Amino acid sequence: MKSLILSFAALALLVTTSRADEPVNILLFTADDLHAESLGVYGGRPADVTPNLDAFAAEGLLFNRAHVNTAICAPCRAIIATGRYGHRSGAMGFMSARNDVPDVVTTFQEAGFHTGILGKQPHSTPKANMKWDYAFDQKDLGDGRSPQLYYERSVTFLKQAKKAGKPFYFMVNSHDPHRPYCYPDKLRKGAEMPSKVYQAEDVTVPGFLPDLPGLREEFAAYLNSTRRLDDTFGRVMEALEETGFTDNTLVLFITDNGLAMPFAKCNAWYHATRTPLLVRWPGVVKPGTRDDEHFVSVVDFFPSFMEATGVEAPAGLDGQSFLPLLKGKKQQKGRERVFTTIDSKAGGDYVPMRAVQNGKFGYIYNPFANDEFWYRNNNEGLAMKAMNEAAENDEAIKARIDLFRYRVPEEFYDLEKDPDCLHNLIDNPEFKEVIAEMQAQLVAEMERTDDPMLEAYQNKEDRAKVDAVLEATYGKRGKARAKKGFDPRG
Repeated sequence: MKSLILSFAALALLVTTSRADEPVNILLFTADDLHAESLGVYGGRPADVTPNLDAFAAEGLLFNRAHVNTAICAPCRAIIATGRYGHRSGAMGFMSARNDVPDVVTTFQEAGFHTGILGKQPHSTPKANMKWDYAFDQKDLGDGRSPQLYYERSVTFLKQAKKAGKPFYFMVNSHDPHRPYCYPDKLRKGAEMPSKVYQAEDVTVPGFLPDLPGLREEFAAYLNSTRRLDDTFGRVMEALEETGFTDNTLVLFITDNGLAMPFAKCNAWYHATRTPLLVRWPGVVKPGTRDDEHFVSVVDFFPSFMEATGVEAPAGLDGQSFLPLLKGKKQQKGRERVFTTIDSKAGGDYVPMRAVQNGKFGYIYNPFANDEFWYRNNNEGLAMKAMNEAAENDEAIKARIDLFRYRVPEEFYDLEKDPDCLHNLIDNPEFKEVIAEMQAQLVAEMERTDDPMLEAYQNKEDRAKVDAVLEATYGKRGKARAKKGFDPRG
């Protein structure tokens, strides 16, 4: 009887795609700090910034309602690795997940997969006992900005997998378009020039930012970095094709969070968490399709990868597989909304945010907001400098800066009419019932996932009790950070 029982790894190797004799491989390609609407297929302007990604989109499925669950690189990547929200894994910011939490890399390795990573290795490896079979980081990839080196390292990894006769899980992480942006006269050591360079006059400023000269110049440099990201993606797809893995590889493209400028990355607003999600899987995903209905997020990746490859998923994952959507089916339950979070950001500030968004509205709870705490992050750059200068004579820009710096405990936006989240409607009686419904949905998800901020929400009218929850959750700095100008680094 025992001789008839296949090992777990052997079972995994029997799983197939459209080719009946080959296992499924996974290639996850991530951008760093990319605005979703920079891609031509998401309405980007100018429309020629991402030719490789736009062509790739025509070969598969485009999700129009995809989000990251935390709009900061390390905690977002920890969610991808563990399939759990940060407050469930321990990775509540730039910190490690608990070693007892299962991770996608170890799970694949135990099933007989070859695993590899290019770029962003520490941020994508949230556990001390999580080890990749093949790994090269920023300094070995031309500052993470060399399409040629990404190509060469990809070819090596793919040939290793072929020689070993193993399926693979390959996470390729570009360091573009993360700051510092690409200024042609200040090219970083090892970095390559993008295949096209943009000027301030080429820029269409996103609606959540004011159209100011200094901001336009910085955004043009961001577009240069985005074009180089696209160059890198194109070279990695070349490597996949040249090594013969195109037909049996599920490829996904996302960003780890939104644009690294005010009102996006490190926040819970719509453009902070929205990500492009492009998926190609020959023989399974129909080319040239798009999904404008279902909400998917990166917490769903781990269970989706498990179902796609036939590997048994560990217990305790917070998301659900979206494999039915890849096959053109509907998946109503759990796809009507998305839950997003922030705990701490770079520098150590604890700025907890909890949000729920659906196709029409977005509700945000900010337990840290107390009229004193002065929010800031390391993504402000020339954009905020230009805004500060303009605010001296422009009350509307000044009001935007004040909201960014001080926040309010609750926010509510009509995302159909105001995706840029310019008008907080939390006190508008017209939306009283909708707000109550979304608050209830947020509470239900917080209860389901044992979110420590649930107690803060339940006592949101009592500042002392909220501060006590913050201190109990994050330590004394959780309370001390509610001081203007407080530097958590000491």
